[in-house]
Amino acid sequence: MAITGIEDPVREGVPESVNTANKAGISVRMVTGDHLDTAVAVAKKCNILPEDYVYTQGCNMVMLGEEFRSRIRLLEEEVDENVKSIKIENLDEFQTISDNLKVLCRSSPSDKYTLVTGFKQLGNVVSVTGDGTNDAPALKKSDVGLAMNLTGTDIAKEAADIILLDDNFTSIITAVKWGRNIYDCIRKFLQF
Repeated sequence: MAITGIEDPVREGVPESVNTANKAGISVRMVTGDHLDTAVAVAKKCNILPEDYVYTQGCNMVMLGEEFRSRIRLLEEEVDENVKSIKIENLDEFQTISDNLKVLCRSSPSDKYTLVTGFKQLGNVVSVTGDGTNDAPALKKSDVGLAMNLTGTDIAKEAADIILLDDNFTSIITAVKWGRNIYDCIRKFLQF
């Protein structure tokens, strides 16, 4: 008999990049299909959750997908026969959840899309990373969709605005730095 433990280690530089993102005013959220305990452990290693965090039911910091879906009701509006628009019906409840939400675990493929929809309804700028076919709707709906080059499917890459060549979170932070630098330069030029 034997006991085997398998761990997918957090990539080097990710915890520091999450800290940098938080300092820059970017809220990092983790949406995963993983079990609650696994999601909390990974989020702690990535500095998304504090090291001393302990899950309690009803806490909006870590939420199960089933609870999220029951509290947030979706409203489907038909724009015409071919296009349906989805909106968050209970936007006040979504605001309450989204103010504290850091990890959404045991989520369905549609939860990421729902999260993007709600944040956009509240007037936020939303960026999404994804690699699977089921991430394509959220990548397309977001303001900036980031697909993984190495592990990403062709459908996710087509839906995204940017493809991360090295599949690394630290590359997102580098892109944000350059983007903000260019934005500042354009503002200075226009002001001059």
